[in-house]
Amino acid sequence: MRYRRVPLGGEVESDLLISTDRHTVKPWFQGKIPFAFDLPEIQNSEFSLLGGRMTYLGQTPGAHLIYDVRKHHISVFVFQEQSLRARLDENSLSPKKLSFNMETWSQGGLRYFVIGDASAADISSLAKLFKTSAS
Repeated sequence: MRYRRVPLGGEVESDLLISTDRHTVKPWFQGKIPFAFDLPEIQNSEFSLLGGRMTYLGQTPGAHLIYDVRKHHISVFVFQEQSLRARLDENSLSPKKLSFNMETWSQGGLRYFVIGDASAADISSLAKLFKTSAS
């Protein structure tokens, strides 16, 4: 397990946890964000967990998880759903505006965003793993 300081924008920095072990990454978020979430088992998949860090959408804290698939990075963001309702509308969720593939859904009071330059099929596959682990 390693840490690295990375800029979040402006003068704000965050610790980036570099670890491929979900049993290290998940507990690292405890006490840093006001909710818990499950990480999928990816051993028998094409995805690799690279690590995670805290992130913010406005003033709302969340988790940013980084995965790798065929030399593409995929970001998974997790936030409390109720904290985001006033910040998001359907127009802000259009992946075509971003030139990335994205899937988002709400489950168990959490809002998930899976986004990256990987194929739409890869984004969907990783999202499915998260949906299964959270149910």
